[in-house]
Amino acid sequence: MVTQSKRSLATLAWKLTRSSGGQSARIDSAHSLPTPKLDSFDQTSDSASKPKRILFVNQYYWPDHASTAQHLADLAESLAAEGHECHVLCGLGQYRTGSAQLPSYEVQNGVHIHRVRVSAFGRKSTLHRMCDYLSYYAQATRKALFMKRFDLVITLTTPPLIGLVGSLLKSLKGSRQIFWSMDLHPDASLALGRMQPSNLAVRLLKRISHSIYRRADRVVVLGPYMADQILAKGVRPERVREVPVWSRRDEIFPRDRSGHPLREELGLTDQFVVMYSGNLGLAHQFEEIIEAAQQLQERSDITFLFVGDGPRLKEVKAAVASKSLTNVRFMDYFPRNSLHLSLSAADVHLITMRDCMTGIVVPGKLYGAMASGRPSIFVGPRFCESADTIRESECGQTIASGDSANLTKAIRTLADQPELAAELGKNARRAFLRSFESRNCCARWAEIVAELLGLPSRVNQPVPTSPITLEPAIAALDAA
Repeated sequence: MVTQSKRSLATLAWKLTRSSGGQSARIDSAHSLPTPKLDSFDQTSDSASKPKRILFVNQYYWPDHASTAQHLADLAESLAAEGHECHVLCGLGQYRTGSAQLPSYEVQNGVHIHRVRVSAFGRKSTLHRMCDYLSYYAQATRKALFMKRFDLVITLTTPPLIGLVGSLLKSLKGSRQIFWSMDLHPDASLALGRMQPSNLAVRLLKRISHSIYRRADRVVVLGPYMADQILAKGVRPERVREVPVWSRRDEIFPRDRSGHPLREELGLTDQFVVMYSGNLGLAHQFEEIIEAAQQLQERSDITFLFVGDGPRLKEVKAAVASKSLTNVRFMDYFPRNSLHLSLSAADVHLITMRDCMTGIVVPGKLYGAMASGRPSIFVGPRFCESADTIRESECGQTIASGDSANLTKAIRTLADQPELAAELGKNARRAFLRSFESRNCCARWAEIVAELLGLPSRVNQPVPTSPITLEPAIAALDAA
């Protein structure tokens, strides 16, 4: 069921092949990269101990449910807790509804939130998204130019090319810039065939994108395969750092199947729940899941549960209806403070990714699944961040794209061997606490910021990773 945690000879041969073919060498760890000298900063100066002004630029922020909004909130609040003056420049609308219901300025957990008014067409079509993106570009640029100078500007990737704001502030005001690469654009559209590389506008977008990456003082990527893509754009290796996205152990944690309130509410007490939770996006594939559900229709004890939304949701629902599948259910997103209930309601989590998206996106839903203490089955490329994590953590199985037969077999095996599923879930939780918990990842971010701005190093300040006692919190949540 579980592959060996050591990297196979095939993996090594694959990496050597890529390197020999003119590709940039893979970076296995952010800490393996050479540490450059701190440009024009004196760590012994008085300014090194002063809190720094940091600006984050991204269209979505708390309380939005978008992944970039949640991770940005964790990071901004973490750095604010260390004494930095943190500001966020985001849009007034929301990821799903496009509605403007939030104040233009407020302070949340020490973070100054500046929201600019943008169009509110929502995400119903590409045209609607582009209108919202362009209005945010214009308003965010105008607002940023009139704000007091920041020591550091951290830009994300929503909308694509928003890193231009950081490049502009670096040139005009001398701010340092970090580009937080959550995904790659226009690489994603090109890989999916939604853009043609010969198109003049696409070539211009690629040129601008490459320039943003190369000009940034640091580029933070989500894993080694994404680092490959960044290095191929001409970014200097010493500027690249790896920090995965994360989940929070106080928000997502294991719950026993027996007496689970959500399972009881949904009538899933005696069911083996196969869950896909998160965005049903263009980067993901669902044909294998639908085929597995069809093959397992005779198993009255197995239920497939989709939790979330996305551009492919209607397509998946239509496929389920066309095959008259009675073992598939759909639910909307759960709020962040209920994720410990929704994710732990699963017996196994499904994660999928198209082969062509290797290094372009990294499905963050895997870390939430690991935090919930449940095994995962990944359907996609054999070598990518998600597949490597599952193999090395021994917390599930990887399935090749298109192999619905092995997916069906893996689900049936876990349903028939609950002790195996429990052991894989324990492995997942241990690996999560070790490598993908928010405090660990935010500490790595704090070290990157300190190194860039000439602040005292935090290397000798370890972050505790031992499990915390959650029984009182669980009791309180159940009572609520």
